[in-house]
Amino acid sequence: MAGKNMKKGLGKGLGALIPAAETAKKKTDAQSDNGFVELDITKIEPNKDQPRKKFDEDALEELADSIKEKGLLQPITVSPKGDRYQIVMGERRWRAARKAGLKKVPVVVRKDLTEQDIAELSLIENIQREDLNPIEEALAYKKLLEDYHLKQDDVAERVSKSRTAVTNSMRLLKLTEEVQQMVIDDKISTGHARALITIEDPELQKELAERIFDERMSVRDIEKEVKKIMGPKKLKKALEKNERLDAVYRDLEERLKQAVGTKVVIDGKGDGSGKMSIAFYNNDDLEKIINRLLQA
Repeated sequence: MAGKNMKKGLGKGLGALIPAAETAKKKTDAQSDNGFVELDITKIEPNKDQPRKKFDEDALEELADSIKEKGLLQPITVSPKGDRYQIVMGERRWRAARKAGLKKVPVVVRKDLTEQDIAELSLIENIQREDLNPIEEALAYKKLLEDYHLKQDDVAERVSKSRTAVTNSMRLLKLTEEVQQMVIDDKISTGHARALITIEDPELQKELAERIFDERMSVRDIEKEVKKIMGPKKLKKALEKNERLDAVYRDLEERLKQAVGTKVVIDGKGDGSGKMSIAFYNNDDLEKIINRLLQA
């Protein structure tokens, strides 16, 4: 896979990937190599697939004021895209630099990145700086799993988190869109949201989320309410079901991988539905997989 060569470097953080601004050699031509250069800000555009969608305007104004006073101290990492450059890391700095009225900004041009590398680096930057809300983080993990056919263990290693942390994060996507938005808007906490996951009725889940906000319920309060609604046995069964299904899916992924000779990702929703993705990297791979499936 294209991102394999970067696997270890990605997990070590951003410092190993970005040359220090103080020591990097400046170039006059941004396309000459991967060095630190000054680039016209109008030639830079954000990555539409970047995991972070929400930017605090007050914080941007503060950063813009700082940039006006001291300049942009940390370069933006970009990748060539036609005659323009796509942001890999540093969209917040780019937005603030525009607000500050900068015409040129320092950048590190990375010509060696695949789309998967860009997705991973964007996610790592935001996670390490705690810039993502819980839903953005969960969606970013899901994108890596589905678009690039990674397993949760792979994702966990790339972002230097435990597999359990990745799994718990993605469980938030089982919430209804309305409840997810309340998490994004910081109306309910991640702890509140996790307590609601076992409630499968969408309307009841939304109703409880609104009560959390209106009545200022604590996590302990909502856990008690959920336990009361479901009953101890039903709640225990629901929790065990989620944990058991996750273990079953991971075991099936490994067995299917051995059977078809490539990565398999099972994305179950916990209600018996879901989807399964089988990765292939060229026509020969596809032909081999089809032959094995048809002979099964």
